Amino acid sequence: MNEHFKSIILQSTEASSITEKEVIQELWSGYGKIIRVELEDAPLESVVVKHVQLPKNNRHPRGWNTDISHQRKLKSYEVETTWYDKYSQDSIARLPQCFAIARRNNEVMMLLEDLDAAGFPLRKRSIVWEEIEKCLAWLAKFHASFLGKVPDGLWEVGTYWHLETRPQELAVLDDPQLKAAAPFIDEKLNASAYKTFVHGDAKLANFCFALDGQVAGVDFQYVGGGCGMKDVAYFIGSCLDERACERLEIKILDTYFEHLQNELGAKNEALEAEWRSLYRVAWADFHRFLKGWSPGHWKINGYSEQVTAEVINSL
Repeated sequence: MNEHFKSIILQSTEASSITEKEVIQELWSGYGKIIRVELEDAPLESVVVKHVQLPKNNRHPRGWNTDISHQRKLKSYEVETTWYDKYSQDSIARLPQCFAIARRNNEVMMLLEDLDAAGFPLRKRSIVWEEIEKCLAWLAKFHASFLGKVPDGLWEVGTYWHLETRPQELAVLDDPQLKAAAPFIDEKLNASAYKTFVHGDAKLANFCFALDGQVAGVDFQYVGGGCGMKDVAYFIGSCLDERACERLEIKILDTYFEHLQNELGAKNEALEAEWRSLYRVAWADFHRFLKGWSPGHWKINGYSEQVTAEVINSL
């Protein structure tokens, strides 16, 4: 880490010195890393630094080393800094506090609260229903926080799989019906009368759990406008197998909307009716991306194929 960023960490945390304790995660395709930093003589014991560096060579793990991919990633980090700078403090859903944002040459630093130290030290690879409900409640809080807001400086259409940003994956999609239907699926989602900010990458790996089951969300590179069902469908697909996705579908939606209506205060039946009708559309939208991006992915299953076929037939 360069000296400029170190000085900002010292100034922002009032620490006398800092020590890079561990690398929490390498950023996708070699774009930097997330580091836990220990602080000396400061009110906090540690902070997390998201340090973005432009790679000398793109090293996308699935071979998408293109200018389109590079530009999408660059914008994603611009979006995330805007998110923390302008919007994050308005979220009633728990997420890390941002202490500072700094730029130097081709590097960006986001200085964030250490959620482990704040009481959210657990990461899950599989979860039970009670934990799923906590994540659905988090999404409901997040969506309620930004209902009707304009995503100025964020992605106009949130999520990392948005059709307009994924022309290459669509071009290689070996499913003629889905390829032809993709623009209409995208249009149906974008025409939603009720829009909020979507997290855009609300997979299980981006939730941090407390010992009492409460959750916090991280990673806001793809936050932007859209229908909240995009987050719900994507989250469920990240943590349940196809049988559970089908069996629990009604319970999932009932639970999410119960939490959402509670957060809104006054029941919004029109919003709920519209978004319920778009849950499977959102599912088909992600399925379209996945089949083009990674045709052998484990998430491509009978339930997703069935849902997508029904959506295409209804267009």
